[in-house]
Amino acid sequence: MIHAAKLKKVYQMGEESFTALKGIDLTINRGEFVSIMGPSGSGKSTLLHLLGGLDIPTDGTLKIEDVSLASLSEKDRTFFRRRKLGFIFQNYQLLPTMTVEENIAFPMAADRVPKTEQKSRVSELIKAVDLEGKENFFPSQLSGGQQQRVSIARALAMKPGLILADEPTGNLDRKRGKEILQLLSQLHREEGLTIIMVTHDLYAAGYSERVLLLKDGEIKSDISKKEGENSRVMEDLLAKLNA
Repeated sequence: MIHAAKLKKVYQMGEESFTALKGIDLTINRGEFVSIMGPSGSGKSTLLHLLGGLDIPTDGTLKIEDVSLASLSEKDRTFFRRRKLGFIFQNYQLLPTMTVEENIAFPMAADRVPKTEQKSRVSELIKAVDLEGKENFFPSQLSGGQQQRVSIARALAMKPGLILADEPTGNLDRKRGKEILQLLSQLHREEGLTIIMVTHDLYAAGYSERVLLLKDGEIKSDISKKEGENSRVMEDLLAKLNA
């Protein structure tokens, strides 16, 4: 589903430059749940932004479903993101003047999906994220966990195959964070979604099947977990993070 080769990202700051990614080689198959971890400044968010078509690489190749996003115009890249990808953000990024229903329907409205289809899909998603009865609430009337559920439902509105989550539990307490992780895990299993999640939290990474450890713009470890090995894998990751 995703193939990156020698992926590089350089930011120019006046006369100086900063290399955020130093030649990433990466393949993510359809249906995988992958966590990206690493210290601040390691390139986690930069990599996620490239994988989501929010930015383009300075060098190297990146293909999602055999499409090179860098070769697309900004308009076509926006269209691709809207149709193929779903985004979940740490701060939810809900529209404050829209209700739960309207926020979830927003991507479909932007894509001119017929109203009857929007209504049916929103109803289905509200049930999936357990927000029945909150349809006409505004974001300010919801808890952080509920707002993130709306964000997840909105990400799923266009039935994307790939979900990109940037610290989805970062603003939540452990209880609410666990509920969100369980929901993502359930959607991954039941819908066959490919999920790529940036997180600083070892507990959150424990919900994924594969963990990439970034440091200084490079993938230092790529660990796939097997049933029953979660504890050992997390201990190994912790040691590498602190190295």
